[in-house]
Amino acid sequence: MASTKRLKRVAAGQPGFISLKDSNTPKNSDGGRRKRMNKNKKKSWNKHSDIQDVEEFLEDVRLQERATGGLIAEKSDESLFFLDVGKKSIQKPAVPEEVSHGRKRKDKPLHIDLILQHDSLVSAPKDILSYQVPNARKVRRMAQRTEQLAARGKVTRRQRRLLAVRPVAKTTAKPLPGKLAVTKAGTEVDRNFYDLWGAEAVQTADPWYMEQTGRTRVKRPEKLNEKPSLLPAVEVIAPGGSYNPEFLSHQALLQEAHDVEVKKVKEEERIARQLAVNREDYATQETVFEEQVQGLMEEEEDEEEHWSEEDCDPVGGVSLMDKKTEKQRRKERESKVKEQQKQALRVQSDRRQQLFQLRSIHSSLRKREQTTRLRQARRKAKQEAQKSQPRRLGKLKFQPQDLEVQLSNELAGSLRRLKPEGSVLKDRFKSLQKRNLIEPRERAKFKRKHKLKYTEKRAFREITA
Repeated sequence: MASTKRLKRVAAGQPGFISLKDSNTPKNSDGGRRKRMNKNKKKSWNKHSDIQDVEEFLEDVRLQERATGGLIAEKSDESLFFLDVGKKSIQKPAVPEEVSHGRKRKDKPLHIDLILQHDSLVSAPKDILSYQVPNARKVRRMAQRTEQLAARGKVTRRQRRLLAVRPVAKTTAKPLPGKLAVTKAGTEVDRNFYDLWGAEAVQTADPWYMEQTGRTRVKRPEKLNEKPSLLPAVEVIAPGGSYNPEFLSHQALLQEAHDVEVKKVKEEERIARQLAVNREDYATQETVFEEQVQGLMEEEEDEEEHWSEEDCDPVGGVSLMDKKTEKQRRKERESKVKEQQKQALRVQSDRRQQLFQLRSIHSSLRKREQTTRLRQARRKAKQEAQKSQPRRLGKLKFQPQDLEVQLSNELAGSLRRLKPEGSVLKDRFKSLQKRNLIEPRERAKFKRKHKLKYTEKRAFREITA
């Protein structure tokens, strides 16, 4: 850029340079001697240096570039002048009949278009950043390295790692030769044609890549689609729970509620019996005295036994077992070999006897298979029954809701006089627990952190005093 300006300035300094501005414009001159300034510093140099002539020259060069596309001194005469030979007869084009009777056709552009039209002959500056590639030298060097390895029949380390992580899937079914896609280079791609604007979307990307990048969801396990319980969301109440039930159905519902209450009472009585204290376990004066004297009597008996054992101990040393002779050891080895031979003969005879027991063995196998099938059927029935029962999901056990039943004297003949019972919110909460959707819960106990402090106000204290 600096060299271009220098050349233009040199060209303007020559006697053939033509300026578009008027050269007769008066310049600012003090008329006297130029004032001398100290220019030993950059700040004072920029402040007192006169660069007006340089600015005017550069402005004139820019004006010529915008108006003529370059310096006028460098233009040829044919481009600057033309030969005037007089006016030529201009023939107006014939107006078609369809347009002649209507509005006049306007070939002249609008004034707003003329204002917005680009009038400078200077070309737009080149955007260098659009041509720059980040790490271009490194990318070019890597591409050259890859080409060199490919020419020698080798694979880069990065490609080897990718192949080791994801093995290439070998397709068994080969597509038809006439159905392969062909690229611009003329090479066939192992991919079939499909309708781009079809209703069904075709997955062309690698499924492993789509799964690893999170663009496709992982396949949902089939077990998560199963319901945790076979019970319906809303259970229908028994016929005896109607506001105007039949006598037998109402009595059956009352009997069911009675059985539940009896079971609760029996459980409470069982707990009371376990916690009750037996009368025989009460302390009396005799038991208290025996407990106090018990340690003294045991110490005397222990001392007597100790002295009696010391008197019976032998005075001499303990006799050691005699060492076995060679004859005894040989007899032991022979007896051991004979015992092993007898055991082998016994096993062989048992196997021969089993040949005559094939019928009984088959019958025992049939019985075992029958018992196994019965156990499997029983286990399967138990699993099916457990699907409709609440499971143990937490530390608390599921407690069924109390039956909402009315006594015979509480029945109402119409809906107007019906007394509401139970709570819809509690019923839904118990239903969620019964269907294994939430674990059984109990209300959190409120525990006060600090003890309450009661104070009397001053006005109340004055009244009571």
